[in-house]
Amino acid sequence: MEYGCIGRCLIHSFSPTIHRMIGRYEYESRELSPEELASFMAERDFHGINVTIPYKKAVIPYLNELSPRAKSIGAVNTVVNRNGLLYGYNTDFGGMQALLSKMGVDIRGQKALILGSGGTSKTALAVLQSSGAGEIFRVSRSGKDRALTYDQARSLHSDAQIIVNTTPCGMFPDTDKQPIDLTAFRDLRAVVDAIYNPLRTDLILQAQGMGLAAEGGLYMLVAQAVLAAELFSEQPLPECETQRIYDELLSQRRNVVLIGMPGSGKTTVGRLLAKELGRNMLDVDELIVQRAGCPISQIFESRGQEYFRRMETEIITEISRKNGLIIASGGGSVLSKENVRRLSQNGRLFFIDRPPDHLLPTADRPLADNEEKITKLYRERLPIYLDAADRVVKADGPPEAVARYIIRSIL
Repeated sequence: MEYGCIGRCLIHSFSPTIHRMIGRYEYESRELSPEELASFMAERDFHGINVTIPYKKAVIPYLNELSPRAKSIGAVNTVVNRNGLLYGYNTDFGGMQALLSKMGVDIRGQKALILGSGGTSKTALAVLQSSGAGEIFRVSRSGKDRALTYDQARSLHSDAQIIVNTTPCGMFPDTDKQPIDLTAFRDLRAVVDAIYNPLRTDLILQAQGMGLAAEGGLYMLVAQAVLAAELFSEQPLPECETQRIYDELLSQRRNVVLIGMPGSGKTTVGRLLAKELGRNMLDVDELIVQRAGCPISQIFESRGQEYFRRMETEIITEISRKNGLIIASGGGSVLSKENVRRLSQNGRLFFIDRPPDHLLPTADRPLADNEEKITKLYRERLPIYLDAADRVVKADGPPEAVARYIIRSIL
Protein backbone atom coordinates (compact mmCIF):
# COMPACT_ATOMS: atom_id res chain seq x y z
CA MET A 1 0.00 0.00 0.00
CA GLU A 2 1.26 3.47 -0.90
CA TYR A 3 -1.64 5.49 0.49
CA GLY A 4 -4.87 4.37 2.07
CA CYS A 5 -7.14 4.03 5.06
CA ILE A 6 -7.00 1.42 7.83
CA GLY A 7 -9.82 0.49 10.19
CA ARG A 8 -11.97 -2.39 11.34
CA CYS A 9 -14.89 -2.12 8.90
CA LEU A 10 -14.37 -0.03 5.75
CA ILE A 11 -16.66 -1.57 3.16
CA HIS A 12 -18.84 1.54 3.04
CA SER A 13 -16.09 4.13 3.56
CA PHE A 14 -16.19 7.23 1.33
CA SER A 15 -12.47 7.93 1.81
CA PRO A 16 -11.18 6.17 -1.34
CA THR A 17 -13.66 8.14 -3.45
CA ILE A 18 -12.59 11.43 -1.87
CA HIS A 19 -8.89 10.79 -2.36
CA ARG A 20 -9.48 9.73 -5.96
CA MET A 21 -11.19 13.10 -6.46
CA ILE A 22 -8.11 14.80 -5.04
CA GLY A 23 -6.19 12.85 -7.66
CA ARG A 24 -2.59 12.95 -6.46
CA TYR A 25 -1.96 9.27 -5.70
CA GLU A 26 -3.45 5.77 -5.59
CA TYR A 27 -5.50 5.18 -2.46
CA GLU A 28 -7.05 2.02 -1.03
CA SER A 29 -8.89 0.75 2.04
CA ARG A 30 -7.51 -2.03 4.19
CA GLU A 31 -9.51 -3.65 6.97
CA LEU A 32 -7.38 -4.86 9.86
CA SER A 33 -8.22 -6.92 12.90
CA PRO A 34 -6.64 -5.82 16.20
CA GLU A 35 -4.19 -8.70 15.83
CA GLU A 36 -3.16 -7.53 12.35
CA LEU A 37 -2.63 -3.91 13.34
CA ALA A 38 0.68 -4.54 15.12
CA SER A 39 2.36 -6.27 12.17
CA PHE A 40 1.01 -3.70 9.69
CA MET A 41 2.40 -0.80 11.67
CA ALA A 42 5.68 -2.59 12.38
CA GLU A 43 6.28 -3.31 8.69
CA ARG A 44 5.74 0.36 7.80
CA ASP A 45 5.05 -0.62 4.20
CA PHE A 46 3.19 2.54 3.22
CA HIS A 47 3.83 6.19 2.44
CA GLY A 48 0.76 7.62 4.15
CA ILE A 49 -2.42 6.35 5.77
CA ASN A 50 -5.60 7.60 7.34
CA VAL A 51 -6.72 5.84 10.51
CA THR A 52 -10.32 5.36 11.54
CA ILE A 53 -12.41 3.48 14.13
CA PRO A 54 -11.20 1.82 16.30
CA TYR A 55 -7.47 2.53 15.90
CA LYS A 56 -7.05 6.31 16.35
CA LYS A 57 -5.47 5.76 19.77
CA ALA A 58 -4.11 2.27 19.16
CA VAL A 59 -1.61 3.41 16.48
CA ILE A 60 0.12 5.93 18.74
CA PRO A 61 2.66 3.51 20.32
CA TYR A 62 3.98 2.66 16.85
CA LEU A 63 4.76 6.26 15.90
CA ASN A 64 8.09 8.03 16.16
CA GLU A 65 6.66 11.50 16.57
CA LEU A 66 3.31 13.18 17.11
CA SER A 67 2.31 16.65 16.00
CA PRO A 68 1.57 18.97 18.93
CA ARG A 69 -2.15 18.83 18.06
CA ALA A 70 -2.27 15.03 17.91
CA LYS A 71 -0.29 14.77 21.13
CA SER A 72 -2.56 17.13 23.04
CA ILE A 73 -5.72 15.41 21.75
CA GLY A 74 -4.41 11.89 22.19
CA ALA A 75 -5.77 10.65 18.88
CA VAL A 76 -4.23 10.21 15.41
CA ASN A 77 -6.06 9.87 12.13
CA THR A 78 -3.21 10.54 9.66
CA VAL A 79 0.22 8.89 9.58
CA VAL A 80 3.03 9.83 7.19
CA ASN A 81 6.09 7.62 6.62
CA ARG A 82 9.18 9.76 6.06
CA ASN A 83 12.29 7.69 5.44
CA GLY A 84 11.09 4.93 7.72
CA LEU A 85 9.96 7.20 10.54
CA LEU A 86 6.25 7.47 11.29
CA TYR A 87 4.72 10.87 12.03
CA GLY A 88 1.21 11.13 13.45
CA TYR A 89 -1.25 13.97 12.90
CA ASN A 90 -4.86 14.80 13.70
CA THR A 91 -6.54 16.30 10.64
CA ASP A 92 -9.96 15.58 12.17
CA PHE A 93 -9.41 18.75 14.22
CA GLY A 94 -9.21 20.90 11.09
CA GLY A 95 -12.07 18.95 9.55
CA MET A 96 -14.41 19.64 12.46
CA GLN A 97 -13.33 23.28 12.56
CA ALA A 98 -14.18 23.58 8.87
CA LEU A 99 -17.60 22.00 9.44
CA LEU A 100 -18.48 24.40 12.25
CA SER A 101 -17.30 27.32 10.12
CA LYS A 102 -19.50 26.12 7.24
CA MET A 103 -22.48 25.94 9.60
CA GLY A 104 -21.83 29.49 10.81
CA VAL A 105 -22.20 28.39 14.44
CA ASP A 106 -20.87 30.78 17.09
CA ILE A 107 -19.43 28.52 19.78
CA ARG A 108 -18.19 31.25 22.11
CA GLY A 109 -19.59 30.95 25.59
CA GLN A 110 -22.01 28.15 24.66
CA LYS A 111 -22.68 25.12 26.85
CA ALA A 112 -21.81 22.00 24.87
CA LEU A 113 -22.32 18.25 25.22
CA ILE A 114 -20.06 15.77 23.44
CA LEU A 115 -21.63 12.34 22.99
CA GLY A 116 -19.02 9.57 23.08
CA SER A 117 -15.68 8.82 24.66
CA GLY A 118 -13.47 7.66 21.76
CA GLY A 119 -10.80 9.39 19.70
CA THR A 120 -13.23 11.65 17.85
CA SER A 121 -14.69 12.88 21.13
CA LYS A 122 -11.23 14.06 22.16
CA THR A 123 -10.97 15.95 18.87
CA ALA A 124 -14.39 17.53 19.43
CA LEU A 125 -13.32 18.63 22.91
CA ALA A 126 -10.20 20.29 21.55
CA VAL A 127 -12.15 22.04 18.78
CA LEU A 128 -14.81 23.36 21.16
CA GLN A 129 -12.18 24.56 23.62
CA SER A 130 -10.23 26.35 20.89
CA SER A 131 -13.47 27.95 19.66
CA GLY A 132 -14.16 29.49 23.05
CA ALA A 133 -17.02 27.28 24.22
CA GLY A 134 -18.20 27.79 27.79
CA GLU A 135 -18.95 24.65 29.76
CA ILE A 136 -18.19 21.39 27.94
CA PHE A 137 -19.33 17.99 29.16
CA ARG A 138 -18.61 14.55 27.75
CA VAL A 139 -21.45 12.02 27.78
CA SER A 140 -21.12 8.24 27.63
CA ARG A 141 -23.20 5.20 28.43
CA SER A 142 -20.92 4.17 31.31
CA GLY A 143 -20.22 7.63 32.72
CA LYS A 144 -16.59 6.63 33.32
CA ASP A 145 -13.61 8.99 33.36
CA ARG A 146 -15.69 11.91 34.67
CA ALA A 147 -18.18 11.70 31.81
CA LEU A 148 -21.90 12.19 32.35
CA THR A 149 -24.38 9.43 31.76
CA TYR A 150 -27.14 10.15 29.24
CA ASP A 151 -29.68 10.42 32.07
CA GLN A 152 -27.49 12.99 33.80
CA ALA A 153 -27.10 14.96 30.56
CA ARG A 154 -30.86 15.17 30.15
CA SER A 155 -31.67 15.98 33.78
CA LEU A 156 -28.78 18.28 34.70
CA HIS A 157 -27.95 19.98 31.41
CA SER A 158 -31.19 20.47 29.52
CA ASP A 159 -29.95 24.00 28.85
CA ALA A 160 -27.13 22.75 26.60
CA GLN A 161 -26.84 24.82 23.42
CA ILE A 162 -24.50 22.66 21.31
CA ILE A 163 -24.51 18.87 20.92
CA VAL A 164 -21.75 17.02 19.06
CA ASN A 165 -22.21 13.30 18.43
CA THR A 166 -19.00 11.31 18.07
CA THR A 167 -20.52 7.88 18.75
CA PRO A 168 -21.28 5.38 15.96
CA CYS A 169 -24.95 5.30 17.03
CA GLY A 170 -27.02 5.73 13.86
CA MET A 171 -24.20 4.77 11.50
CA PHE A 172 -24.81 2.35 8.62
CA PRO A 173 -26.10 -0.36 8.81
CA ASP A 174 -27.88 0.48 12.09
CA THR A 175 -29.44 3.63 10.70
CA ASP A 176 -32.60 3.48 12.82
CA LYS A 177 -30.72 4.26 16.04
CA GLN A 178 -30.27 7.65 17.69
CA PRO A 179 -27.98 8.40 20.67
CA ILE A 180 -30.26 10.93 22.39
CA ASP A 181 -33.68 12.58 22.03
CA LEU A 182 -33.18 16.29 21.40
CA THR A 183 -36.57 17.37 22.73
CA ALA A 184 -35.10 17.27 26.25
CA PHE A 185 -32.89 20.29 25.48
CA ARG A 186 -34.85 23.53 25.55
CA ASP A 187 -32.02 25.94 24.59
CA LEU A 188 -30.43 23.89 21.83
CA ARG A 189 -29.05 25.87 18.88
CA ALA A 190 -26.87 23.51 16.87
CA VAL A 191 -26.22 19.79 16.42
CA VAL A 192 -23.18 18.22 14.76
CA ASP A 193 -22.91 14.52 13.95
CA ALA A 194 -19.54 13.08 12.91
CA ILE A 195 -21.36 10.25 11.08
CA TYR A 196 -21.47 10.66 7.28
CA ASN A 197 -23.20 7.40 6.31
CA PRO A 198 -26.15 7.94 6.19
CA LEU A 199 -25.81 11.49 4.95
CA ARG A 200 -28.39 12.60 7.53
CA THR A 201 -28.77 10.50 10.66
CA ASP A 202 -31.99 10.47 12.65
CA LEU A 203 -30.26 12.85 15.07
CA ILE A 204 -29.67 15.37 12.27
CA LEU A 205 -33.16 14.89 10.83
CA GLN A 206 -34.70 15.56 14.23
CA ALA A 207 -32.54 18.66 14.71
CA GLN A 208 -33.43 20.03 11.28
CA GLY A 209 -37.09 19.32 11.94
CA MET A 210 -36.76 21.49 15.07
CA GLY A 211 -35.34 24.32 12.98
CA LEU A 212 -31.81 23.98 14.38
CA ALA A 213 -28.50 24.37 12.58
CA ALA A 214 -27.51 20.74 11.99
CA GLU A 215 -25.00 18.92 9.79
CA GLY A 216 -23.71 15.39 9.38
CA GLY A 217 -20.05 14.52 9.04
CA LEU A 218 -19.54 14.49 5.26
CA TYR A 219 -18.03 17.99 5.07
CA MET A 220 -15.77 17.17 8.01
CA LEU A 221 -14.65 13.97 6.27
CA VAL A 222 -13.78 15.82 3.07
CA ALA A 223 -12.01 18.66 4.88
CA GLN A 224 -9.82 16.32 6.93
CA ALA A 225 -9.01 14.30 3.80
CA VAL A 226 -7.83 17.44 2.00
CA LEU A 227 -5.60 18.29 4.99
CA ALA A 228 -4.26 14.72 4.99
CA ALA A 229 -3.52 14.94 1.25
CA GLU A 230 -1.46 18.06 1.87
CA LEU A 231 0.57 16.14 4.46
CA PHE A 232 0.97 13.15 2.13
CA SER A 233 2.22 15.24 -0.80
CA GLU A 234 3.77 18.09 1.20
CA GLN A 235 2.03 20.50 -1.17
CA PRO A 236 -0.94 22.79 -0.51
CA LEU A 237 -4.26 22.34 -2.26
CA PRO A 238 -6.50 25.19 -3.49
CA GLU A 239 -8.67 26.73 -0.77
CA CYS A 240 -11.82 25.82 -2.71
CA GLU A 241 -10.91 22.11 -2.95
CA THR A 242 -12.91 21.02 0.10
CA GLN A 243 -16.11 22.69 -1.12
CA ARG A 244 -15.63 21.38 -4.67
CA ILE A 245 -15.21 17.78 -3.56
CA TYR A 246 -18.01 18.03 -1.01
CA ASP A 247 -20.48 19.38 -3.57
CA GLU A 248 -19.55 16.73 -6.12
CA LEU A 249 -19.62 13.88 -3.61
CA LEU A 250 -22.94 14.95 -2.12
CA SER A 251 -24.46 15.16 -5.60
CA GLN A 252 -23.19 11.67 -6.42
CA ARG A 253 -24.20 10.02 -3.16
CA ARG A 254 -27.56 11.61 -2.41
CA ASN A 255 -30.58 9.73 -3.70
CA VAL A 256 -33.17 11.57 -5.79
CA VAL A 257 -36.53 10.49 -4.37
CA LEU A 258 -39.70 11.21 -6.33
CA ILE A 259 -42.94 11.44 -4.37
CA GLY A 260 -46.44 12.29 -5.52
CA MET A 261 -49.85 11.08 -6.54
CA PRO A 262 -50.47 7.83 -8.42
CA GLY A 263 -50.19 8.65 -12.11
CA SER A 264 -48.17 11.83 -11.59
CA GLY A 265 -45.30 10.52 -13.73
CA LYS A 266 -42.81 9.48 -11.04
CA THR A 267 -41.71 6.35 -12.91
CA THR A 268 -41.46 8.10 -16.29
CA VAL A 269 -39.51 11.03 -14.82
CA GLY A 270 -37.35 8.62 -12.83
CA ARG A 271 -36.34 6.71 -15.96
CA LEU A 272 -35.47 9.96 -17.74
CA LEU A 273 -33.32 11.03 -14.78
CA ALA A 274 -31.59 7.66 -14.59
CA LYS A 275 -30.71 7.78 -18.28
CA GLU A 276 -29.48 11.37 -18.19
CA LEU A 277 -27.49 11.02 -14.96
CA GLY A 278 -26.23 7.48 -15.52
CA ARG A 279 -27.75 6.18 -12.30
CA ASN A 280 -29.76 3.14 -11.31
CA MET A 281 -33.48 3.70 -10.89
CA LEU A 282 -35.69 1.76 -8.47
CA ASP A 283 -39.48 1.88 -8.53
CA VAL A 284 -41.04 0.96 -5.17
CA ASP A 285 -44.31 -0.27 -6.70
CA GLU A 286 -42.45 -2.41 -9.24
CA LEU A 287 -40.33 -3.95 -6.48
CA ILE A 288 -43.48 -4.76 -4.50
CA VAL A 289 -45.03 -6.48 -7.53
CA GLN A 290 -41.84 -8.49 -8.08
CA ARG A 291 -41.68 -9.59 -4.47
CA ALA A 292 -45.40 -10.42 -4.20
CA GLY A 293 -45.55 -12.10 -7.59
CA CYS A 294 -48.82 -10.40 -8.50
CA PRO A 295 -50.21 -6.96 -9.44
CA ILE A 296 -50.89 -4.33 -6.78
CA SER A 297 -54.65 -4.54 -7.39
CA GLN A 298 -54.51 -8.25 -6.57
CA ILE A 299 -52.45 -7.60 -3.41
CA PHE A 300 -55.13 -5.16 -2.21
CA GLU A 301 -57.93 -7.58 -3.10
CA SER A 302 -56.46 -10.77 -1.65
CA ARG A 303 -54.24 -9.55 1.21
CA GLY A 304 -55.43 -6.04 2.00
CA GLN A 305 -53.94 -2.57 2.12
CA GLU A 306 -52.18 -3.17 5.46
CA TYR A 307 -50.20 -6.05 3.98
CA PHE A 308 -49.26 -3.87 0.99
CA ARG A 309 -48.05 -1.06 3.29
CA ARG A 310 -45.90 -3.49 5.28
CA MET A 311 -44.23 -4.68 2.08
CA GLU A 312 -43.77 -1.08 0.99
CA THR A 313 -42.00 -0.19 4.25
CA GLU A 314 -39.77 -3.28 4.06
CA ILE A 315 -38.61 -2.32 0.57
CA ILE A 316 -38.11 1.36 1.42
CA THR A 317 -36.05 0.35 4.46
CA GLU A 318 -33.77 -1.73 2.23
CA ILE A 319 -33.26 0.69 -0.66
CA SER A 320 -33.04 3.90 1.38
CA ARG A 321 -29.73 2.72 2.88
CA LYS A 322 -28.14 2.79 -0.57
CA ASN A 323 -26.55 5.80 -2.26
CA GLY A 324 -26.74 7.46 -5.64
CA LEU A 325 -30.12 6.09 -6.72
CA ILE A 326 -33.17 7.49 -8.43
CA ILE A 327 -36.14 6.25 -6.36
CA ALA A 328 -39.73 6.46 -7.59
CA SER A 329 -41.85 5.99 -4.49
CA GLY A 330 -45.42 4.74 -4.37
CA GLY A 331 -48.23 7.27 -4.21
CA GLY A 332 -48.90 6.46 -0.56
CA SER A 333 -45.31 5.86 0.57
CA VAL A 334 -45.15 9.17 2.43
CA LEU A 335 -48.25 8.38 4.50
CA SER A 336 -45.82 6.67 6.87
CA LYS A 337 -43.52 9.05 8.74
CA GLU A 338 -41.09 6.16 9.11
CA ASN A 339 -40.87 5.85 5.32
CA VAL A 340 -40.25 9.58 4.98
CA ARG A 341 -37.58 9.47 7.65
CA ARG A 342 -35.75 6.60 6.00
CA LEU A 343 -35.97 8.09 2.51
CA SER A 344 -34.67 11.40 3.89
CA GLN A 345 -31.54 9.89 5.45
CA ASN A 346 -29.79 9.52 2.10
CA GLY A 347 -32.24 11.28 -0.18
CA ARG A 348 -33.67 14.56 -1.32
CA LEU A 349 -37.43 14.33 -1.80
CA PHE A 350 -39.03 15.95 -4.86
CA PHE A 351 -42.81 16.26 -4.90
CA ILE A 352 -44.05 15.85 -8.48
CA ASP A 353 -47.14 18.06 -8.17
CA ARG A 354 -49.32 17.24 -11.16
CA PRO A 355 -52.82 18.79 -11.00
CA PRO A 356 -55.70 16.34 -10.43
CA ASP A 357 -57.21 17.05 -13.85
CA HIS A 358 -53.92 15.87 -15.41
CA LEU A 359 -53.93 12.56 -13.51
CA LEU A 360 -55.37 9.62 -15.41
CA PRO A 361 -57.18 6.87 -13.47
CA THR A 362 -55.96 3.33 -14.13
CA ALA A 363 -57.25 -0.04 -12.96
CA ASP A 364 -53.91 -1.07 -11.43
CA ARG A 365 -54.14 1.69 -8.79
CA PRO A 366 -57.00 0.66 -6.48
CA LEU A 367 -57.08 3.98 -4.59
CA ALA A 368 -57.08 6.08 -7.77
CA ASP A 369 -59.01 4.14 -10.40
CA ASN A 370 -61.53 6.88 -11.19
CA GLU A 371 -61.59 10.69 -11.35
CA GLU A 372 -63.60 11.15 -8.17
CA LYS A 373 -61.15 9.05 -6.14
CA ILE A 374 -58.19 10.91 -7.63
CA THR A 375 -59.54 14.35 -6.74
CA LYS A 376 -60.42 13.28 -3.19
CA LEU A 377 -57.07 11.58 -2.72
CA TYR A 378 -55.17 14.62 -3.98
CA ARG A 379 -56.91 16.94 -1.51
CA GLU A 380 -56.26 14.56 1.37
CA ARG A 381 -52.61 13.96 0.56
CA LEU A 382 -51.44 17.37 -0.65
CA PRO A 383 -50.48 18.62 2.85
CA ILE A 384 -48.60 15.37 3.48
CA TYR A 385 -46.65 15.64 0.22
CA LEU A 386 -45.79 19.28 0.89
CA ASP A 387 -44.62 18.50 4.43
CA ALA A 388 -42.41 15.62 3.27
CA ALA A 389 -40.88 17.34 0.23
CA ASP A 390 -37.52 19.09 0.09
CA ARG A 391 -38.56 20.59 -3.24
CA VAL A 392 -41.92 20.97 -4.99
CA VAL A 393 -41.87 20.48 -8.77
CA LYS A 394 -44.88 21.82 -10.65
CA ALA A 395 -45.65 19.16 -13.23
CA ASP A 396 -48.18 20.72 -15.58
CA GLY A 397 -45.88 20.09 -18.55
CA PRO A 398 -44.23 17.05 -20.17
CA PRO A 399 -42.07 14.63 -18.12
CA GLU A 400 -38.95 15.83 -19.96
CA ALA A 401 -39.44 19.34 -18.55
CA VAL A 402 -39.88 17.96 -15.04
CA ALA A 403 -36.70 15.89 -15.38
CA ARG A 404 -34.72 18.89 -16.65
CA TYR A 405 -35.87 20.98 -13.70
CA ILE A 406 -34.76 18.33 -11.19
CA ILE A 407 -31.38 17.91 -12.91
CA ARG A 408 -30.75 21.66 -12.73
CA SER A 409 -31.55 21.66 -9.02
CA ILE A 410 -29.17 18.84 -8.10
CA LEU A 411 -26.12 19.63 -10.23
